Amino acid sequence: MNPVVWFEIPVEDLERAKSFYESVFNFEMPVSEMGPAHMAWFPGGPGEGASGALVKTDGYVPSHHGSIVYFHAPDIESSLKTIEENGGKTLVPKMSIGEYGWFAQFEDSEGNRVSLHTPAE
Repeated sequence: MNPVVWFEIPVEDLERAKSFYESVFNFEMPVSEMGPAHMAWFPGGPGEGASGALVKTDGYVPSHHGSIVYFHAPDIESSLKTIEENGGKTLVPKMSIGEYGWFAQFEDSEGNRVSLHTPAE
């Protein structure tokens, strides 16, 4: 069993971040509030792997430090192009990780360091 069940990505501007991730990954993110937290939810559910949310709340600060979330990207180069067109920037271009495929890292619209991964075929 995969031990990762949830992740949260800190944001300063929820609408900007929501627009960024929806454009990059081509899905919709519903928005909700849980107490003082404003959240936009990534798709996912039981049996679909870990899911998570963009979160704007006190104590959540976008950063290049700390944990890194890896998103599946069938075409890393195309994803990096879309990321840059939507206000992000490439930090580490597509790089081979041998039998495990390829990865890249980018900075999102909020200043978080995030990664892309494509498995080996």
